[in-house]
Amino acid sequence: MNTVLSALRQIVRRGHWKGEGGYREVLAISVPLILSTSAWSLQMFVDRTFLSWYSPEALAASLPAGILNITTTSIFAGTAGYVSVFVSQYYGAGRFSRMGSAMWQGIYIALIGGFIHLLLIPFAPQIFALFGHEPAVQRFESEYFQMLCLGAAPHIASAAFSGYFTGIGRTWPVMWINFVATGFNLTLDYVLIFGKFGFPEMGMKGAGIATSAAAVVYCILYVGLFYIPGFAENDNALRQWRLDLELFKRLIRFGLPSGMQFFIDLAGFTGFILIVGHLGTEDLAATNVAFNVNTIAFMPMMGLGFAISILVGKYLGAEKPPLAESSSIAGFHLSFAYMSFMGLCYIALPSLFLLPFELGADPERFAPVAEKAKILLRFLALFALFDGMNIIFSSALKGAGDTRFVMFMLTTMAIFGLVLPVGLAVYYFQANIYTVWTIATVYGLVLALGFFVRFSLGHWKEMRVIEEAPPLD
Repeated sequence: MNTVLSALRQIVRRGHWKGEGGYREVLAISVPLILSTSAWSLQMFVDRTFLSWYSPEALAASLPAGILNITTTSIFAGTAGYVSVFVSQYYGAGRFSRMGSAMWQGIYIALIGGFIHLLLIPFAPQIFALFGHEPAVQRFESEYFQMLCLGAAPHIASAAFSGYFTGIGRTWPVMWINFVATGFNLTLDYVLIFGKFGFPEMGMKGAGIATSAAAVVYCILYVGLFYIPGFAENDNALRQWRLDLELFKRLIRFGLPSGMQFFIDLAGFTGFILIVGHLGTEDLAATNVAFNVNTIAFMPMMGLGFAISILVGKYLGAEKPPLAESSSIAGFHLSFAYMSFMGLCYIALPSLFLLPFELGADPERFAPVAEKAKILLRFLALFALFDGMNIIFSSALKGAGDTRFVMFMLTTMAIFGLVLPVGLAVYYFQANIYTVWTIATVYGLVLALGFFVRFSLGHWKEMRVIEEAPPLD
């Protein structure tokens, strides 16, 4: 208990601006990653806005199918993306020759994940038939999921490439690559969904094709960075392609729980969304709109979380645990300030966030969806604070290698704190949409407290994901 109280005092004290582990360093690393994840957030937001203009059924289908695809790819992308922690710890330890090999182990995971997703494509109609959504929604869900599965391999590989450059602290090029690929995706979205410039109108299928094509663009741009002399810190990185079985196993050991964390988190919310679908298309569409709006807050904090993992990894690799802790505390302060601001905006300006959805939609059909979505944004105002806390402290734990605890905590809460209570509320007690969202908010609170207590106990400071350096001759 004293340890937790001591950590709480550390949390509320003012951090320092300059120097290692201060706000300035956290911002220097995180701002490009925040902008990168914001670009991805914008991509999702505009994509679903286009689909809301296309039809309400397309909008209702976009989140279940999209989240299911992200859920299945997240196991592999989360594992491959954990390359960033390996690279950051190798970088902090000054062992630059191992960084390229770590990246390539992530590429091999991408090839495995891509193959498995190709096998899922024929089964998409049967998968979405299980959830009992309306026939038009099911058809759109299947089309979107199938097209997204085509881009699984490059999507996962881009996580490994990105992990390399974020691990060495070169986050600005990652940002620009995200901007370019996002611009490509949004342009292709508009062209293929609505059939512009001579292309056929493809609707949901076009949205999926645009996203998969953008994943290929990501990979091409990342590979190009390695051909800038000296830019990658290790000019031999692309040539270190051989399978290193010991390193591959180590990446699986620490990275797979991280990938499972994403999978479990997303699976929990996928289950949440699918259960909400039984309340009706209006409730499902309102939930989709609310979650889509929340990406404005959530995705930037994911970028901050990536930065905290990198800094924790770097300072632990350099044997400087106090600076790893200081970076985490600075990250929490920044997250709390941003999430508080966004929560106030959700409460005070809900119509502003819903405006993009209303512009191209049928006013009469969208009006009841908008009214419910405005109320759901009030729940998100509180949930966002807890979510920011989750992201920062779980990211700090992952940067050290404490991925099994993160996976265990999320598994327990996703099952017993979210999916089962929501399922019971809907199927047995005929609860409405607001009761369901109350359960989700409490889930966020308990999860935040669990990660904070684990962080405050400090066991993570002794953890490392990289092997010991061989003795010098």
